[in-house]
Amino acid sequence: MANNVVKLGILGVGNMGSGHIGNFVAGKWNEIEVAAVCDLKTDRLDRAKEALGADIPVFTNAEEMMDSGLIDAVLVAVPHYDHPKYAMMAMEKGLHVMIEKPAGVYTKQVLEMNEFAKKHDVVFGIMMNQRTNCIFRKMREIVQSGELGAIRRTNWIITDWYRPQFYYDSGDWRATWSGEGGGVLLNQCPHNLDLWQWICGMPKTVSAHLHFGKWHDIEVEDDVTAYVEYENGATGVFVTTTGDAPGTNRFEISLEKGKIVAEGANSLVMWKSDISEPEFSKTNTSPFGRPKFEKIDVETDGMNLQHSAVLNAFAARILHGEPLVAEGVEGINGLTISNAMHLSAWLGKPIDIATFDHELYYEELSKRIATSRRKENVVETVNVDMSKTYGS
Repeated sequence: MANNVVKLGILGVGNMGSGHIGNFVAGKWNEIEVAAVCDLKTDRLDRAKEALGADIPVFTNAEEMMDSGLIDAVLVAVPHYDHPKYAMMAMEKGLHVMIEKPAGVYTKQVLEMNEFAKKHDVVFGIMMNQRTNCIFRKMREIVQSGELGAIRRTNWIITDWYRPQFYYDSGDWRATWSGEGGGVLLNQCPHNLDLWQWICGMPKTVSAHLHFGKWHDIEVEDDVTAYVEYENGATGVFVTTTGDAPGTNRFEISLEKGKIVAEGANSLVMWKSDISEPEFSKTNTSPFGRPKFEKIDVETDGMNLQHSAVLNAFAARILHGEPLVAEGVEGINGLTISNAMHLSAWLGKPIDIATFDHELYYEELSKRIATSRRKENVVETVNVDMSKTYGS
């Protein structure tokens, strides 16, 4: 790598790819520069040239960009189904890879990608930018420290993902089984599902009720209520939709010695007791007694650097061996929960995570792909400011 700078090729310059270019132009990246861009649509490449300069190399073929010798790494920002395909193509060519979320549409293809990554000596990361949010980092720190004991219950109501019909009509692939492979779980909630398991651990079983096209003219789910159980007996509920306005974002974790509540994007409150609930229950002598709690407004470092932090860490791993924000192979975790929710709704029964049937999920998804219909008369919107969606 010349001059200790990672030469990055951006594959896909729609909304997310354009957002990354904007961050680069704004000087938010360290030790990394955009060296080439690729997209099937020439109007998008023209917009990339306007932002990066007329001399930026542009391609309409991914493999040609990867073989050009101009880049050391690839940022894959294409529609979901193709994330594993292009990630593996780049790995095979010895290029480092950063994929956008989700890791893929179905676990079968992501497992293949993860196994492929193990055989290639390249850096592989995934854009789990919400892990940079100080609120979620602090929640994880508190839970993992054990200061509040074991988890008893988790609840996340994340219904501020509102989307109007126009959003779904802005691309023929949006909210279709063949183009996107899912709805709110696969498009809006990969970060939430990743954070849920990153902070609380993977559930043991998943049972879910999904509504498909309940609030919009779409094929896929736009309303979800899921119930999970953990290995230690704790339970959890996850509720999301793109149909609520105004919506709510409240993430609550109840533990043996208190609870933590994140409300919105900037508030984190902890209730803490000196005695655990199990110990109090055994030793208390009052029929209506209850533990005493101290309410604490939790301080954080205030840092929430999002996508730029993920890419800066990516460059630091390549150049200096430093940690990634999220290893690429970790993308399977949140996707497994998402796939399990779909499969539970389709089959009408709880799904065991440890024995999740990747082939069965793919078979069920394929049935829906076979009857999927792309939209007509869409109005594509690119370069929309998506920064306000990063706080969820």
